[in-house]
Amino acid sequence: MELRHLRCLVAIIDAGGFTDAAIDLGISQAAVSRTIASLEESLGVRLLHRTSRSVVPTTAGVQVLARARKVLAEADNLIREATTGHTRLRIGHAWSAMGRHTAEYQRRWAARHPGIELHLVRTNSATGGLAEGLCDLAVVRTAFDDARFASAVVGQERRYCAMAADDPWAARRAIPLADIRARTLLIDRRTGTTTADLWPPDARPVVEYTQDIDDWLTMIATGRSVGITPESTANQYRRDGIAFRRLRDAAPVAVHLIWRRHDPHPATHAAVDLLTDLYRQRT
Repeated sequence: MELRHLRCLVAIIDAGGFTDAAIDLGISQAAVSRTIASLEESLGVRLLHRTSRSVVPTTAGVQVLARARKVLAEADNLIREATTGHTRLRIGHAWSAMGRHTAEYQRRWAARHPGIELHLVRTNSATGGLAEGLCDLAVVRTAFDDARFASAVVGQERRYCAMAADDPWAARRAIPLADIRARTLLIDRRTGTTTADLWPPDARPVVEYTQDIDDWLTMIATGRSVGITPESTANQYRRDGIAFRRLRDAAPVAVHLIWRRHDPHPATHAAVDLLTDLYRQRT
């Protein structure tokens, strides 16, 4: 069975007969008849009731027709993805996207590259969906497989401490890294940038784990724990019940754009250059 068999079946039902289906498909009526006969033979069932006035699907035909429409839609989507890939750029991220630069990045991209539509795609994975094939590039702030992915550092972000809005620490302007040792630290095990390695082995805080930015924020809002995160989170996830304060004595987080080493999108370098420029312009 081939796609042409399914297209022929759908065309007959939609057109209401073999003659009009042949016109729509650009083939002869005899070819339409042979194609449907071949499909019925391969499936071992009759798909159409034919009379001098109409063509209607059999019970089996109704079932096959529904599946055929889905298969053809998927095939059309696949072709569309392959042929329009260079007119669309998908940039993935696990959280925060480009931080405070996100909106400006989208505006400038649209102005500079009107022929390439930009899509930001959030995927809760370490590579922001790149390893899963869900995007063309990804913004990452954690370690990645540099044998599989090429990359560029586009900027640096300071670390912030996240806490409940009514936490006593919320009255401070900054939090020393050493003070975190007295608190329970919440770490996003899957995509987070924080590890216990920020502290000496004998002076580490108690750690609890989560696997999603929304769960991380919800748990911090209870006041039972605090978190450490790049400043992009403070910009993208402002919400009631959460306060962010700058963390002192901690190294900044490098922001990378990564892409598949052997299959880069043609607009990769343009994407890197624009984001690098925005990070350089911070005041």
